[in-house]
Amino acid sequence: MIKNKIFGVVLLLLGVSSCYQPERNCANFKNGKFSFTAEVNGENLTTTFVRTDSIELDYFQGKVDTSSIRWINDCEYIVKKLNPKNMAEEKSIHMKILSTTYNSYTFEYNVVGGTKKSKGTAIKIE
Repeated sequence: MIKNKIFGVVLLLLGVSSCYQPERNCANFKNGKFSFTAEVNGENLTTTFVRTDSIELDYFQGKVDTSSIRWINDCEYIVKKLNPKNMAEEKSIHMKILSTTYNSYTFEYNVVGGTKKSKGTAIKIE
């Protein structure tokens, strides 16, 4: 009898947890000012960017870059630098928002056509 109750509770918990979907209010992050910090060679470097529906301005180490934004759906978009300075910057980046909170989103990104994916978190500051 007790084994049946325990089995029932475990089954219920597994059923509820398997239905969990992370929150994805991606539309809240199409426009705004954001910051993203990444560790590069043991040093934390922060990029600030301002995004509208179709343009993104990136501010990094005293330089500004402009990129076009093409939304695939509410949670995925392609970023392409408008004035690339080398071959690496000519490649488009696929961005996918995986989950959101009130003021941040976790995303996955990779070079279009590439297989190596990285993750990060951007914080909305305005």
